[in-house]
Amino acid sequence: MVRSTYPDVEIPAVSIHEFLFGDLDDAALDTVALVDGTSGATTTYRQLVGQIDLFAGALAARGVGVGTTIGLLCPNVPAFATVFHGILRAGATATTINSLYTAEEIANQLADAQATWLITVSPLLPGAEEAAAKRGIPADHVIVLDGADGHPSLRDLLSEGHPAPDVSFDPATHLAVLPYSSGTTGRPKGVMLTHRNLVANVSQCRPVLGVEADDRVLAVLPFFHIYGMTVLLNFALRQRAGLVTMPKFDLPEFLRIIAEHRTTWVFVAPPIAVALAKHPIVDQYDLSSVKVVFSGAAPLDGALASAVANRLGCIVTQGYGMTETSPAVNLISEKLSDIDRSSIGPLVPNTEARLVDPESGADVEAPAGGTSEPGELWVRGPQVMVGYLNRPDATADMLDADGWLHTGDVATVTHDGIYRIVDRLKELIKYKGYQVAPAVLEAVLLEHPAIADAAVIGAFDQDGQEVPKAFVVRQPGAELDAESVMTHVAERVAPHEKVRQVEFIDAIPKSSSGKILRKDLRAR
Repeated sequence: MVRSTYPDVEIPAVSIHEFLFGDLDDAALDTVALVDGTSGATTTYRQLVGQIDLFAGALAARGVGVGTTIGLLCPNVPAFATVFHGILRAGATATTINSLYTAEEIANQLADAQATWLITVSPLLPGAEEAAAKRGIPADHVIVLDGADGHPSLRDLLSEGHPAPDVSFDPATHLAVLPYSSGTTGRPKGVMLTHRNLVANVSQCRPVLGVEADDRVLAVLPFFHIYGMTVLLNFALRQRAGLVTMPKFDLPEFLRIIAEHRTTWVFVAPPIAVALAKHPIVDQYDLSSVKVVFSGAAPLDGALASAVANRLGCIVTQGYGMTETSPAVNLISEKLSDIDRSSIGPLVPNTEARLVDPESGADVEAPAGGTSEPGELWVRGPQVMVGYLNRPDATADMLDADGWLHTGDVATVTHDGIYRIVDRLKELIKYKGYQVAPAVLEAVLLEHPAIADAAVIGAFDQDGQEVPKAFVVRQPGAELDAESVMTHVAERVAPHEKVRQVEFIDAIPKSSSGKILRKDLRAR
């Protein structure tokens, strides 16, 4: 077992709202909390806290409180911060939903989370209305932030003037958020994260990442994803920085926002790093304000990190985590100038880790010098989830009785506590930072009448980024090409879940128990 090389930090026993906003002084209240990257409109901390309180009051006046779950389907706009923290301020639980989801996927998450309200924006309303109807959520429980006929708007709710409610709950056990994750395998499951989990992970980031009050932080990575929720939204607000929101990634707009708003910290996923390293348009913008590019959500190659650093003249760093760990487990501080950038760095404070041989179950010992043998990374700390919602079986597979979370990632550790991910036991595919569960795509593939069997793994494209690849067995006598397979899947899933490569095969390799042997497919 290895403990973090950082000293432990205090984790206050308070709600995430109290932790983020409870000690704002007059000077901080009048600084800018949020900037709409598209329009340039600003929101101060005083305005944000006032809006959060009014939104929480409006929800409470409608009977929302402890025990209520609310779906939040919204891109990165300043209002996201208001309604997300308003939900939590009212004592309710937020289940954040991928903005790219189809109506069926939205409905599935609402049903699984037992959500009775849904908050969205008008561009996403068609899918939201269809999903709400399937779930039986009435129109007056579908809040459309920017307004739509037949639905309450954010302006309507804030103008009612209800005070924020007095709510009481135990931050250590009360669920703040229910993001959805595929864990190491299977269909998405609700990850139960408490107020303490969220408070803990921001507290663990603070000694490591040097975001300060005079920084401008670019938020293009979605707030519905745990990375955007904790490391951007909550962490940046706790540091009293200014958060510049961007609702979707578009390279020229991304570069314009950095240049015009002089952003200093830019949080990205590896595909954006590829664009920063390679695209000629980057040279047309003044990116001299950027001090740090931080990559997360999927592994960043060391050579790619160096290419971005050299081109922008900035520090490039990365971290590692999971939805199930709120998410940060390892972070490379921008102050660690001599560290290997393809590593994931040391453990964050208050965190323990073990490397366990997947075959024998024995612990891999930390070395006295050099680098250890590989083993599955197990982690334990205050950021680890309570479990999966209504899935004791899946929880038991992931989280053991002693509190160790089995990540499904294979890592090594150096004598000085620097970790590197070297392989994966889990089946999950990380496409542009989004989780893609092979089992979901395999079920869609098997709906095609010309497909006899199918399996999906992560493969790599020409930029070294992981993409979903399907191995397909045709029905006898069937005529089927790769384009038809990809079209079939694309019509039934969210854009990030599309199959990007297809290989036809005579038979899917399986174990005696019928489990797909993905390692054999990867070896091809």
